[in-house]
Amino acid sequence: MKKAFVLTVAAGMLTAVSVVRAGDISGTVSMKGTPPKEVDIAPLKSDPTCGKLHTDMPTTHFYVVGPKGELADVVVSVEGVSGPGSASAEPAVLDQKGCEYTPSIFAVQTGQKIVIKNSDPVAHNVHIDPETGSKNKFFNQLQVPNGPDLSYTFEAPGDFQKFKCDVHNWMFSWACVFPHPFFAVSAKDGTFKITGVPPGKYKVRAIHRKLGAVTQEVEVKATEPAKADFILETK
Repeated sequence: MKKAFVLTVAAGMLTAVSVVRAGDISGTVSMKGTPPKEVDIAPLKSDPTCGKLHTDMPTTHFYVVGPKGELADVVVSVEGVSGPGSASAEPAVLDQKGCEYTPSIFAVQTGQKIVIKNSDPVAHNVHIDPETGSKNKFFNQLQVPNGPDLSYTFEAPGDFQKFKCDVHNWMFSWACVFPHPFFAVSAKDGTFKITGVPPGKYKVRAIHRKLGAVTQEVEVKATEPAKADFILETK
């Protein structure tokens, strides 16, 4: 493990303190194969209020794939690593806009606040129904048009915890929750970056809600960034 030394002054004396340097893991996620065709969200378009918020027929977006197979909305995380006991990150934001949740896939740390907005001219209700036995709390609360923000915090980790709206049954969002801050979600170009990882050898997992998960071994060094590229195949 690489260490640096810094000099501190205490009571008039110079003291050398070792500091462990963290590293980064970056890479790309791509999809092999042809993605299934997305489905029209006809109930949204036919809704008297929500339909007016869209000029074209809205569709599902389960597979956000670029021209070269770049795959978005893949949650990449480091396994077997410890982090801060509670989340210190800025709150995550989940919006309801056009009678759809945005983003549809995101990731947070346990204890990290999620701010839920309603940018629509129509009421929604935010509904989270955790698995039986989970420490995460049941939540089901109405949110009026352009009303005050709601907030929620996951207490326990889990993959793809579901947000839904019972008023509009096509509205969903999924959050992956981790007990540490070493995770990222791939962008539209398939890229991701996880920062501040302690040096060491780890298993890194990439999981997609429809395509499943793949893993690989990665060694993080303080002196150079680690690279991890993933390929997920259609079923």
